[in-house]
Order: sequence, then structure tokens, then C-alpha cells
Amino acid sequence: MTIRTPHALVGSLCLGFALANTGRLPVVPTLGVAATLALLGLAAGDTRLRRPAVAAALVALAWSWGSVRLAQLDRSVLASRIGTFESALVEVEEPPRPGSFDQRMKALVLRWGTLRTHEPVLLELPLGRSPPRGGRLNVLGELRAPPGPSNGFDEATWLRRQGIHAVLEGQSWRVVGRRGGVSGVGDRIGRWLAGDSAVGLTGERRDVIEAIVLGRSSDMDQGLLADFRATGLYHCLAVDGLKVAAVGGGAAAVVLLLGFGSYLAQIAALLAVSGYALAVGLHPSVVRAALAAGLGSLAWLAGRERDRWQALLVGAAVLLGWSPYALFDAGFQLSFAAVASIFVVTPRIVRALEGYPVPRELAQLIGVSTACGLATAPVTWFQFHQISLVTVPANVVAVPVVVEVLGLALLTAAVAPVAPSIAAAMAQVNGWGAWFVAACARAFARVPGAQVTSPRAAALLGLGAAGAAAYAWQRGERARAEAGLPPDGDGPAEDRARAAAPAGADR
Repeated sequence: MTIRTPHALVGSLCLGFALANTGRLPVVPTLGVAATLALLGLAAGDTRLRRPAVAAALVALAWSWGSVRLAQLDRSVLASRIGTFESALVEVEEPPRPGSFDQRMKALVLRWGTLRTHEPVLLELPLGRSPPRGGRLNVLGELRAPPGPSNGFDEATWLRRQGIHAVLEGQSWRVVGRRGGVSGVGDRIGRWLAGDSAVGLTGERRDVIEAIVLGRSSDMDQGLLADFRATGLYHCLAVDGLKVAAVGGGAAAVVLLLGFGSYLAQIAALLAVSGYALAVGLHPSVVRAALAAGLGSLAWLAGRERDRWQALLVGAAVLLGWSPYALFDAGFQLSFAAVASIFVVTPRIVRALEGYPVPRELAQLIGVSTACGLATAPVTWFQFHQISLVTVPANVVAVPVVVEVLGLALLTAAVAPVAPSIAAAMAQVNGWGAWFVAACARAFARVPGAQVTSPRAAALLGLGAAGAAAYAWQRGERARAEAGLPPDGDGPAEDRARAAAPAGADR
């Protein structure tokens, strides 16, 4: 891959945002340094000097901005109220996650006693009835400090990186309204999808469909969730680029089938992706995929070439610019590692399978699954201390069905308001797909040695994978050289291979 100037400039912003986590710089002097570097770069006659100078200026500028954002995220009004007991007005920002003793969720405190604020907290409520996402609650409770390190996990640090500095332990609560605005629109779309995508279904099948459509797995059986993690299929229960692309592509296809033009189809795709992102929540993988889809549609509308690497870097820059702490988020790491690996590894795997009796669609699926498995293995080890060894076959078998379940669930939700009986029949059919996905997770999780949890085994596996990758890469480059193709992968053959990885086929 050739590094172009736009890639280098956006990458410089990402680097600057990330460096803010290593140390915070004073704003005014740093802005002065950035301005000086930018002027020197623009005044340089040699383009070989201009790009490094401008890139350095962008790094300094982004580092300064990241320092400001981290200071804002670390500022807390409620931290000084820890230990107090008051009546609070809060907005629920995510679906509750039931635990053994309580249910937890992220919430926004609008009022604490007589103090008006706008600060996120971790809300803990007694088990039983659950508040709706987007609901405004009157909560009577106590603020306490988040727990520190325990069993290898520092919850206080994890919450601080989300801008949360206090836990609100609610004793009693009641719903007093719902939030409005754009977030309220997302709440309404989410309620519609949750209610109508699996109409008539109950139990595990409904839970699996809701997790596939909305990324909400809190109601699923914990044993089944562990099987999804052990097999590398847990991404099927989260909202990823594949699902965002399916929503946008489905909306565009419907508009085209109705006889409207491509411009309206692209606009419909943008609206559908935006609404879906609001409904499921602005998680890193969702924001990245939504930005990539939006940039792709805008590029098409403007008659410009689509640049997937640029879209990936822009997504990273937006997320890191909003919160440099996102760099430590497992979802951020998994999403961007998987997509970058798809871009680099998948075409080479598809090319290696040419000449074998492997259908092109299957080769693409094997390539994407392998690329994601290789890239996310280090992340899953350092974040969760486990690596799945069955992720490639499990994904090859389950992912096509997951795509069908998602498509039929969205179609069911669209039909339900006008034809409930037909939607109920569609949901029953879709329930069998949900059963198959769950059965795949259980079956592959029972394979002996399905996952690695030993540090020694993980180290040996990493060394073996690195050696195999280096050998395969060397053979591939030698073959390209013998065929007279450029070594950087920008020749016509590479262009054909790139089609093996659909733009949305990522995590």
C-alpha cells in the first residue's frame, strides 16, 4: 500500500490525539509550535520537506487538543459529592446490564439535589423491573467512589476513561419522562426494532435476534455468551461494519427497486445508517462503520474515488479527537485492527486460494475470517486473556446465517406495522436461523482446545503465527516479483483481489 499525503496527514492527527495519553502539553505554547511548523512547511520549496513539517504541525495541534479533551473528561463536579445521599434526575443512556445483585447502566445526571450538572455516572439499581433506555428517572440514592483494582481489573480507571468518576447507587426510582432531540429519535428507532424484529418470539431465539440486530446481549444466557466468546463469534452479537453496511445497502436497494435514482438511494443509505447508529449506540465500531459508509456515499455523490484507508483513518481521528482514552477501549482496538487486517490480509488469502476448488464467495469468507482472527488475537489476549483457535471455521459456518438473520429481522420490523400476522410468520422462520447460530457457538465451543488461556501456549501460538505469516509474505512477494507485479500491492491483480473483501465485511 502506498502512503498518500491525505493518509499521512490524517494519520498525524491520530498520532497526536493518541500521544495526549502519554503526557499533556500546555495549549498556547504548543499551538505556537504547531503554527511555526506549518508555516515552515508551507514555505518550503522542497515537497520532501513540506509534508514532514506539516505532519509534525498536525501532531502538535492534535496533541494540544487531546490534552484539552482529557482535562475535560477528568473534570468532575460529582466527585466532591461522593458520600452524599440525595434525590437526582438522571437520563438512562444504555440498556441495563443485570448482574447477580443489581443492574448497572451508564446514565447522565442532570440534577443532584439542588445542583444542576451534566455529568455521566454508573447507575446501579436493584434487580427487578428495568428502566428504558432514554428514560428520565427520579432516583433516590447515594454517590460512591468506583472500586479500585481487584482480580486484575481496575474498574475506577476503566470508568474514568469514559468520563465517569462516581457510582450512583439508587435505592428507589421512578420514570418521569423521556429524553428528546436526536437521542430521543434513536431511542424510538431502537424500541421499534426491539419490538418488531422478533415479533411473537420468546426465549433464547428472541434474545439472539435482538443481540444480532441491536447488539444487546444482556438478557442472553451467560453460558451461551461464554460459548460465543470462546469461538470468536461474539462479534456477531455486537453491531459491526458488516451490519451497518447491510442496513445502508438494504435501504439503497429498496429505493432502487422502487424505481428511484442512485442519488436518492445514496441519501436513503445515509439516513438509514444514521438512524441505525443512533438506535444501537455510538460505540467505536458503529461510529467507524457509519463514518466509512457516509464518506463512501458522499464520495459517490461528489464523483470522487472512494478511499477506504482514508475512511478508516478519519474514523480513528474522530473517535480519538472526541476522547483520546478511546485508544484503550477494547471495542476500538478490535474494530480497527480487524478492518486494517481485512484490507491487507484478505486479498492475499483469496489470491492464495485461486486454483483450488474453493468458490470465490467461500474464499472471501475464509479470507475475512482469517484476517480478523489474526488481527484480533493479540487484543483478545491482552484484554480478556483468551484466544480462540476455532474462530475461522466457526465464522465461515455462522456468519452467512447471521447476515440472513439480520436481513430478515429488519424486513420483519418493516412489515410488522402493516401486516402483523405475516411479520410473525417471518419471525418464526428467522427463529430457526437464530437457533442455528446459537448451536454453532455451542458446538464449536465444545471442540477440544477451542481456546487458549495459558500464557505459555499463547506465546508459542504467537511465535508460530508470526513465523508462518513472515514465510507466507515472503513467498507472496517472491511470486509477485516473478510475475512482474509491483511489490507494494498496487497492481491490477491486487485491484482484482481487493474485491474479495467487501467494504462492510468487518467487525
